[in-house]
Amino acid sequence: MSRSVAFRALEGHDVRTHPTRPSSPDELVDRIRDGEIVINIRSTSRFTAGVLQACPALRLISIWGTGTDNVDLEAARRQGIRVTNTPGVSAVAVAEHTLALILAVARRMVHVDGQVRRGLWPRAMVTQLRGKTLGLIGTGAIGREVARLGAGLGMRVIAWTFHPQEGAVAEWVAFDDVFRQSDVVSVHLRLSTETEGLIRREHLELMKPQAILINTARGGIVNETDLVQALLANRIAGAGLDVFVTEPLPKDSPLFALSNVVLTPHSAGITPEATEAGLALAIENVFSFLAGRPTNIVV
Repeated sequence: MSRSVAFRALEGHDVRTHPTRPSSPDELVDRIRDGEIVINIRSTSRFTAGVLQACPALRLISIWGTGTDNVDLEAARRQGIRVTNTPGVSAVAVAEHTLALILAVARRMVHVDGQVRRGLWPRAMVTQLRGKTLGLIGTGAIGREVARLGAGLGMRVIAWTFHPQEGAVAEWVAFDDVFRQSDVVSVHLRLSTETEGLIRREHLELMKPQAILINTARGGIVNETDLVQALLANRIAGAGLDVFVTEPLPKDSPLFALSNVVLTPHSAGITPEATEAGLALAIENVFSFLAGRPTNIVV
């Protein structure tokens, strides 16, 4: 972090950095107990009600990233703790990663690569995307960028979101119709009480047998057990997943045994450009808060 250009803005201030993730809530509390402001980089640090109560000096949690599901927002509100985020800074990076997963699953890249490395020369048919339908669940900054990339490939783009707006880059359809009509369904929502477990067996059963599901949002939005069953039964053709209910994935995860799944380690937004922009905005949010003009407020 000290090599970051954005981090130089904090020079001269009392700043303590922790390059590793806390291994437990107690370790997180030990790190931030006396702090008034916390800049949090990864969503694996959970700011529960208990953690917040153990940190009475805390006034601001500045999140690098859009998702704030790792913070008990109601507990923060009760304690008068502001929470800010950095919307849009990783949209391009996550959208590009989404496209990479779509292509990897549709073209069976990982599976075919493994066969070639074993001396085989497979000739199985794969999916061509031009002329197919890309369905988006959520059209925030990332969803809109994915829509543009999909349209650039010659795909028809349809979408559902909680609050559709005029001038969108996709055709609005009903929630269930995204699953019925799409050859690729890509998830781009925040995890909240409204979206947890939103996508489950009944929706996967609406999908075409040749369709694939992509999730670069949050694992908890899709019922993971239902998804595994759909993939095992070849009810859908495949999935590309960057996010999971439990992270890192447990060693006994059934996803490891599935050849029709491509897995990445919640890394879609980790590029030098996105990391620098996100840290810069997280720091800017701190100085705006200290100046009495808080920006990018969640609570």
